[in-house]
Amino acid sequence: MRFWFKLWKDTKLRKELTVERNEKDTRTHKILNALEEAVHAFDLPMPIWLDKNIKDFKRSSRCRFYQDSFIEMIDYDYLEIHVLEEDTGI
Repeated sequence: MRFWFKLWKDTKLRKELTVERNEKDTRTHKILNALEEAVHAFDLPMPIWLDKNIKDFKRSSRCRFYQDSFIEMIDYDYLEIHVLEEDTGI
């Protein structure tokens, strides 16, 4: 699976990262591992998956994590995750 992570501030794309996860694992684990890799690269805390994030992600394979998804303060408007390519396997 391939993911595209983007950090937005003031309607501008400030940082982006593409993460590929090829391990034999469930879709959920691949998403969580990719998110962990991205927040580490961006030096952000791990966001909390709220019901609205899960709903958006299930519907469109993308979601945005706003300040309410983070315990710590972030200096960006939101972190966006988008699935670029799905696995054909598991």
